Parts: sequence; C-alpha cells; structure tokens
Amino acid sequence: MRRVGLIAFILCAVLFVRAQGTGINLGDTILFIPDVELEDVQVTERRASVSRSRVSALDVQTLNSAELCKAACCNLSGSFETSAAVDVNYADAATGAKQIRLLGLSGTYVQMLTENTPNIRGLAQSYGMDYIPGAWMDAIQVSKGTSSVKNGYESVTGQINVEYLKPQTANPVAINAMIDKDLMAELNLTTALKVNDIASTGLLLHANGGGLEMDHNHDGFMDMPRGWNVNALNRWYIKKGHYGGQVLVRGLYDRRLGGHTSEAKKSVANPYEIDLTTWRLDGFIKNGFILDHELNRSIGIIAAASYHDQKNRYGPTQWNEAQTNAYLNAMFETDIDDCETDTAEQHGHRISTGLSVNYDRFSEYDEVTPGAYLEYTYTYLDRLTLLAGVRADWSSRYGVFVTPRVNIRYAPFEWWTLRASAGLGYRSPHKIADNAQYLASSRVWKTPDKLSQERAVNAGATMTFYIPIGKRELQISGEYYHTRFLDGVITDIDRSMAELNIYNMRDYRGLQSYAHNWQIEATMEILRGWTMTAAFRYTDARQSTFNSAKGDFELREKALQNRFKGIISTSYQTPLKKWQFDVTAQFNGPGRMPDGFVIPDGSNQYYRSGDVVYHKWYPQLMAQITKYFKTASIYLGAENMTNFMQESPILGARNEHGYVDPSQGGFDAAMVWAPINGWKLYIGFRWSLDKPDED
Repeated sequence: MRRVGLIAFILCAVLFVRAQGTGINLGDTILFIPDVELEDVQVTERRASVSRSRVSALDVQTLNSAELCKAACCNLSGSFETSAAVDVNYADAATGAKQIRLLGLSGTYVQMLTENTPNIRGLAQSYGMDYIPGAWMDAIQVSKGTSSVKNGYESVTGQINVEYLKPQTANPVAINAMIDKDLMAELNLTTALKVNDIASTGLLLHANGGGLEMDHNHDGFMDMPRGWNVNALNRWYIKKGHYGGQVLVRGLYDRRLGGHTSEAKKSVANPYEIDLTTWRLDGFIKNGFILDHELNRSIGIIAAASYHDQKNRYGPTQWNEAQTNAYLNAMFETDIDDCETDTAEQHGHRISTGLSVNYDRFSEYDEVTPGAYLEYTYTYLDRLTLLAGVRADWSSRYGVFVTPRVNIRYAPFEWWTLRASAGLGYRSPHKIADNAQYLASSRVWKTPDKLSQERAVNAGATMTFYIPIGKRELQISGEYYHTRFLDGVITDIDRSMAELNIYNMRDYRGLQSYAHNWQIEATMEILRGWTMTAAFRYTDARQSTFNSAKGDFELREKALQNRFKGIISTSYQTPLKKWQFDVTAQFNGPGRMPDGFVIPDGSNQYYRSGDVVYHKWYPQLMAQITKYFKTASIYLGAENMTNFMQESPILGARNEHGYVDPSQGGFDAAMVWAPINGWKLYIGFRWSLDKPDED
C-alpha cells in the first residue's frame, strides 16, 4: 500500500514539473489522475520486549516473545541471558543440570509456575527448566520478593510464571528448528485451531537430541551429556457466556547419557557412567464463572496433578524416585461497591478468598497441606495500590503455619513509582532433590533423619523513574531486597571436601543464613528500533558453616556465589523489520570456593585472600543476527564468544592418561562457577502461518 501511495505522489510531482516547463497554468487546468483507494490502513506499535508493570503492587517484569527470540532460547533456562536479576548456571559439570538463582538464593526458593499453577517443584527442580521449550512460551513474568498468597506459601524470593501459547491467539501453524556446532538439534511444531465460536485447541510438540562427545578440558568426561527429549502438550480452551474453562495435558520423556567418553573408557579401570531417565505427565483443569460483570465477581476452580518418575545412575550410585502431586485451589473474587460514599470513584476495593489443598507423595514421605487465604486490594486513582494478604495452612509433617504478606505501590508523579514488600515464605525440603548435584561426587552424605520446614522473611523496596528525553523515555530502577531464614536447612560443603553435611538450623545455636541484594537497571529506546539495557547487581549472601580450623561454626560468604553481575544488552531492528541484531555482554563477579579447595596446577582463574580461595570474575559475550521474511525468519548466533571455560571443573585424581578416575577418590563434579563449554555457534529458522483476520 505504501508503494501505491508513493507512485501516486511521484506522478503528481512529474505532471506538475512538466506543466511548469511548458507554461501551462495549473490554476486553469484540470488534471485527471487515476484514483488510488487504500483498502485498509494498519497502525502498528513496537512493544517493548521487556516491560515492568506500572500499576501492579507487585514488582513484576514481563519478558514477551520478542525477548525470547533474541537468543537461541532452547528452553526456559536460556531465557534469562539478558537478565541481571536471574542467574542460570550449570549445577554440576557432568549431568547438564542447571540451577537458577534469584536475589542471591537457589532456585529452590523461587516458586515456579506455569499458567499461574505451581509446577516445577520437588523432583522436577533439577531439570524442570529444560522441560519447557522456548518455542512454547508466550511470556515469562518474574516477580521479586513476596507475592500474592493466592498461589500458596512457597515463594520466598519471588515467583517465575510461564505462559504457554494460547490456542485462541497463537498462529495456526508454526515451526522452529535449530542445530548447533556440536550437532545438538531441536525441532518445535505448534498448532492452534479454532474449532467453533466456543472452543479452540492447541498442540505443542518438541523434540531434541543428538550431540557429539565433547571433552574440551581433556578430563575424560563429556562436557555435556548426550540425550533425547520428547515433549508434547495439548490444551483446550472453552468460552461460553459467563463460563470459561481450560484443560491442559502434557507428557515428556527425557534421557541423558554422560560420564566418561568412549576414549577415556579404554584407559579407566572402572568407567564412570551417568544414565538419567525421566518420564513425566502433568496437567490441569481450570473453570471460571463470572457472577457479576459490574463488580468483577467470579468463582474459579483449579485442579492440577502430576506424576514424575526418574531412574538415575551416577556411576555406582543409584537414585530412583517418583513423585505424585495433586493440587486444588477454589477462589472467589469481587470488587466492593462503595459508590454511595465514593461518588467520584476514586477508591477501589477488591477481596479475594479461597481454599486450597496440596498433596505430595515421595518414597521418603507423604505430605498433605490444606489451607485458606484472604487477600485485600485497595487502589486510589492510579497513585496508590495496597495488596495485603494472609493465609493459614496445616501440614501433615509440620503442623499449622501462617503466611502474612503485604505489597504497596505509590506513584506520587507519573515519572516516579515506589514499591515496597514484606512477608513470609515456607517450603518443605527434600534432602536429595534439593542437593542432587552432589550425587555426581564421592562425598559422604551426613544428614538428619528429618529436615525442618524452611521459614524465611523477605523484605524489599524498588524505586523506578520514567524520564522523558525528547520523544523517548529513559527508565531507571533501583532495588534492594533482604531475605533472612528464621528456620530451615543449611547445606555445608566447607566442613570437608569429602563430605556433604546438612543441618537443621534449630539443632545448632546461632546458625544464620541470609542474603542482601542490590540492583540498578536502565533501559531506553535510543533511536527507533534501537534499544539498550544496562544493569548491575551486587549480592551479599552468607550462611553459617563449620570451620574445621576453628572447630566451630562461622558466618561466611556462600560458596560458589558470584558477588556481582553486570549486563549490557542492545538490540536493533531495521525499519520494516527486515533485519535484527542482538548483542549481550555479561560480567560475572568473583566468588568464594569451599574450604579445602586446592587451586589446580598452573591455573590463573583463582586468587587467594588469606586462607580463602576465590575464583576471579569473567566475561561472556553472545550475539545473534536475524533475517526476517514475510512469514519466516532465519537466525544465526553464537554464545560464550569470549570462549571462557572453567579449568578442571571436575575434581579428582587422574590416571596416567590425565583422565579423572572417580574410583581413586576426591571426585566432585559440583564445583562449577563458570561455563564448562567453549563458544557455541547455532543456526535456525522460524516459520509461521499467520492467523487469519476475523470478521
């Protein structure tokens, strides 16, 4: 349409020039120009790929599909490359398991949700983020600090919620395929179908596998296990009158084979093999009924269930476990009408209440936790929002406990927003699932018979400025969060490199565990299509561990925890969306190594301060180029372009060929603080059939 309009304009200009040159007076001349009629005009707007809510009382940051396409984003764990708040790193150097950190604490203290339903928990913690393909995700919401009590009591440092593609809004058919230089390939197929005016359905399919036996550090172990993953999801969405419902079912099979390479097996007396096999089935049913549109009064019922079965072999160690989970949440929400006293409708009041029950069954124990909650939301114009909630639960293992939480937002000006939050969070620990990375070691586990329920208080404040610069806006935010455990579990890897000691805090006087977290972030669209984000986070996470030299517990920095993280990320999309260029640089700070750690011979990646060994800071660089076509795109990218790798990530005695031999003692694959793979090149394409326009 633009071309047609341009041609008409040029034609007018040519006729005008010719008329002037021949002395014709256009004021007395009528020009007959073919009529150009535009069938329709589309007004488009660029939506920020990462946005922070301006109205929510919660500190929520949303990553939409545009942000997820800036990198390979094979799965959920690869979605936070441009985030300073969320750290994702390998939990060990042998199994490919990844762990997440938020506000300086392990991902076990982050409540992981899919479609606002608790999902990645228990046995799924180690590999659960790998089970959500990037091509399936519509958006990710990251909420820091205490959040709503609606979804339970488990959020300590925050919530991460994943929204899958919706059948009523997704493209009818989409394909995403990718392969990297190590020949690891993946394929995604997503479909969406509107069955009729009432129902729609979507099918999401994923498969990945292959890969070469890579051993960049020549320790005889595969840098990444080889494996296969098959994942399928089907969702039905129904909307009729005042009723809305959803049914979602997902199943997956995942297998990972690692350990010694084929070459190393020839020269190791007892080859170390890793075989991790998982079957998982989960799903939910959601029902919502609108009782009163004017008062936004509704009833909602969510029923979810999952079965997770895994058979894991770490050399001579076998760990077979299964988890059955059932979850039910019934909610009632309504606005409170006070129009008689508030004729200007400046004040808003909303009540949410409900009942829930959660059931977990492991081979070690069963736990049933019924509970009830009440939450009140108050708003004053668009300046003030107060969210206060409390829930009471009873655990068949730990008895009654109460979870109070409060979040407040105040915007004195349009360009300035303040938020504050405080509350409690609880979780039931699982001694093996929470520490599965240490199964790939020769450490002797020393644990109490029963672990205490973990209880922590989290408090924080956020300040955000929206500064107009010309026609654009600079967004600057600063935040501070403090998390302190009042009771819980401490995992001690300092007492001995040959042991894993787990303590209940209540069993030893004076044990502490806390984290301070500061962050500042700035983002702006510098020119049309060119955005830039810079962020810096500093973390002070400490816990009491046993100091063998002093013969007593000592409060010290958490081992293998980066002190800081900096990010500079930029993205440029050319006019008419023909090309896109994305570059991200990360700067990861130093961290303390456990007591007893010995610096590898000849390594310059560590330094010593007194008797304490620290690893140094290190940079990472990643980039991607995307070429867009009408219904498709091709992308080429690279990760870890600095080619920084941790030297000798697997500790242990080596044989005459230089290969780590776990049978000779001192074996530990969990001392990971940096990438264990070098640079990675990948190429892929995306194609989709556009959603037809509806009448």
